[in-house]
Amino acid sequence: MTLEQARAILDELQPEIEKLLLLRADLAEIQADLLHSGSSPLGALADAKALEARFYAGIEALGVKGAEVKGIAPLLLDFPGERDGVPVLWCWLEGDTEINWFHRADCGFPGRRPI
Repeated sequence: MTLEQARAILDELQPEIEKLLLLRADLAEIQADLLHSGSSPLGALADAKALEARFYAGIEALGVKGAEVKGIAPLLLDFPGERDGVPVLWCWLEGDTEINWFHRADCGFPGRRPI
């Protein structure tokens, strides 16, 4: 896919990403509460399991829409593409306002370069 296509997909995914980030925060809180005190204002163990299932279903849904999920904390998404005839991944990291990075498909995150 082109950079423009990847950016358009990311724009479409933003509402889902925002929901996932909130779910991830709730899940971290409820798990910490249950571990340390055995109870949480967010619920019990069953609620934690339900949050976890919703979170991972949301992560899976990102993949169906064209994003490769490479990390969940922070959220790291790659979108397969090509630049000057070379396979690349357009790279978005949680906190970025748009896709501003890429790396060769065979180099991974350490090979990230600004577009």
